[in-house]
Amino acid sequence: MSLDIGTALESDLAVAERPKLKRKVYERELARLQEELVRLQRWIRHRGLKVVVIFEGRDAAGKGGVIKRITERLNPRVVRVVALGTPSDREKTQWWFQRYVAALPAAGEMVLFDRSWYNRGVVEPVMGFCTEQEYREFLRSCPEFERMLIRSGIILIKYWFSVSDSEQERRFQARINDPVKRWKLSPVDVEGRSRWVEFSKAKDTLFAHTDIKQAPWFVVNADVKKRARLNCIAHLLDQIPYEDVPWDEIELPEKQSGVGYVRPPITDQTFVEERY
Repeated sequence: MSLDIGTALESDLAVAERPKLKRKVYERELARLQEELVRLQRWIRHRGLKVVVIFEGRDAAGKGGVIKRITERLNPRVVRVVALGTPSDREKTQWWFQRYVAALPAAGEMVLFDRSWYNRGVVEPVMGFCTEQEYREFLRSCPEFERMLIRSGIILIKYWFSVSDSEQERRFQARINDPVKRWKLSPVDVEGRSRWVEFSKAKDTLFAHTDIKQAPWFVVNADVKKRARLNCIAHLLDQIPYEDVPWDEIELPEKQSGVGYVRPPITDQTFVEERY
């Protein structure tokens, strides 16, 4: 029995036994963690660190929600999200890791990969988007590629969001019935739903090859979105020792004198209609 299926019932039972996380508690903790993320961001910038965080897992496992909460209060020039689409015909002829390398951080940056080079390790082989030879080569070369990144000074952190069969089904149904979430459900997601066991086996094989000492996989129990968000952010903060970077004192200058400036007639401007 695959790991995801084997733990699905245990996950359901664990969720049922735990008390519901109150909204006030969640919002208070999220605000506190986001404040710490700002401190971490300043430390990364100050020390010139290069950080890569990978978010992988089944469809509808909540990866996007966690990424949004991480970046919500941060500077997009320091912390950026990379979510690459389907490779072009040209990119399909490149070395598999090539387009991901172009998105890696420079000094003072943190990059969050919303799916990554691990597409070749799970989605592509299950859906038949790559050859068996390409898949095997990925499993062989990926650990060496990641060790090379780490030797270059990159801090690499990998999260796998684990969601039970029943919870994924519920979230898929919610996407089908909600017009603002419908776009999240792609044909690949729908097809992947029918290949649950194949995805489980591919994930097990992936872990066997890429759960390395230098860059281990951290599994996030994602059946309860709010808990998953808090747990993941708290864990991320623990992975990078950081300190407060003092802010420079700021004194606002006096407003420039308006003598000699004549504002054009307000009727010369086109305003947005105030509907609200």
